[in-house]
Amino acid sequence: MVKGKYKSFGFVRFLGSIRRGGLAMSKCIMLGIDLHDEALVVKLAEDRGRAETLGFDNTRAGRRRLWAEARRRSGPRRRTRVVMAYEASCQGFGFHDEAVAEGFECYVLAPTKIARSASQRRRKTDEQDAARLLEIVRGHVLAGNELPAVWVPDAQTRDDREITRTRLELAEKLTAVKAQAQMLLKRHRQCRPKVVGRGWTNGFASWLRGLTGPRSPLGQGARVALGTLLRQKDFLEQEIATLGEAVERLAEKPAYAEAAAALSGEKGVGLLTAMVVLTELGNLRRFANRKQIGAYLGLAPSSAESGKVDDRKGHITRQGPWRVRRVLCQCVWARIRGDDGEAAVYKRIAAKNPRHKKIAVVALMRRLGVRLWHLGRTVQERQASVAAAA
Repeated sequence: MVKGKYKSFGFVRFLGSIRRGGLAMSKCIMLGIDLHDEALVVKLAEDRGRAETLGFDNTRAGRRRLWAEARRRSGPRRRTRVVMAYEASCQGFGFHDEAVAEGFECYVLAPTKIARSASQRRRKTDEQDAARLLEIVRGHVLAGNELPAVWVPDAQTRDDREITRTRLELAEKLTAVKAQAQMLLKRHRQCRPKVVGRGWTNGFASWLRGLTGPRSPLGQGARVALGTLLRQKDFLEQEIATLGEAVERLAEKPAYAEAAAALSGEKGVGLLTAMVVLTELGNLRRFANRKQIGAYLGLAPSSAESGKVDDRKGHITRQGPWRVRRVLCQCVWARIRGDDGEAAVYKRIAAKNPRHKKIAVVALMRRLGVRLWHLGRTVQERQASVAAAA
C-alpha cells in the first residue's frame, strides 16, 4: 500500500506498470550467431522471450536471408531494435561490416573474455555457443552488463595490417628455415669452420652451398634437403626485401608519415616496429591513460585477490596484439645493448629478482609501449584538431 507523500497518481501508475510486467520499454530482437566457414547457427529471441534456433548458409544468399528475417521480425518500419553478436575468429570483420551496412547493431566479442565453465568447455556445440552469445547480448541490452566486444578497425587499417603482418610472418619462416638447416648439420656431425665466423655470414652461406656439391661429405639425401632449405632461405630473403619496400611506402602515406617518423625516432625502434604499432593499435586516442594501453597490450600483471588474501600479482595477461609485444621485446633488447641508460635501468630492475630477469624485460617493454603510444597519440590528436579546424 502506498502511503504519505508518495501517494500520487504518477507514482501509483508507475507501480501499476511494474505489477503488469515491468516498465514500458522498446522491444529488442537479439541474435547470438555462431559463425563458421559454411554455416551460421543463430539463436534469436525477443526481449526475455524464449530463444529459437535458426540456420543459414554462410554465403551471400544465406546472409541475405538472415537480414530479411531480422527485418521481418523488427516490423514494417523497423521500430524494433536489432542487436547481434558473434565471436572474433579467422572470419575477420566481414560479417560485421555487412550487418552494419544493413542497418543492424553488430558486435564482435573476444573469445578470451567470455567465461565458460568446465562443463561448457567439455560439452561444446554450435547451438550452445550461439545460446551463450545470445545470453551475453541479453545481459547487455536488458541489464546493462558490460559487453566483451573488441574494437573493430576500419577497412583501410585492416588492409594496411596485411603488409606488416605478412612481413613479420616472413621473418618467422626465415628463422624456421635457418634453424632447420642448422639441425641438419648437427644430425650429420658437420661443424662450422671458425673462418666463416658466427651467425649467418656470407662465408657461412658459401660453406653451406659447398656442402650441396658432389664433393660434399653429406649423403645424397642430406645434400638435396640442404639445397632445398638454402633455396627457401634465398627466396624468403627476397620476399622480405620486397615487403620492406612496401612497409616504407605505407609509412609515407599521410595517415602514418608523421606518427611513423615520431615513433622510429626512438632508440632501437625501426620503421617496421613503428608501423606494426600504428596498424595494430589503430586509433591511439581511444586509450585514456598508460594503464589502459598497458592492459590492452597484455603487459599488465594478472592479479588474484579473494577474501582475506592480499592482492597477488602474477604473470602478465598476454592479451591483446601479440605482434606488438614481439616487436617491443626485440626493440627492448636492442636498446639494452645499445643504450647505457636503458641498460642501467634493466640491471637495476633485474637486481631485485636475479632469478627472473624476464621481469625487467617486460617492465621495459611496457615502458616503451607507453612511450610509443604517447608519441603516436600526440601526433593523431594534432592531426585531428587540424582536420576539425579545416
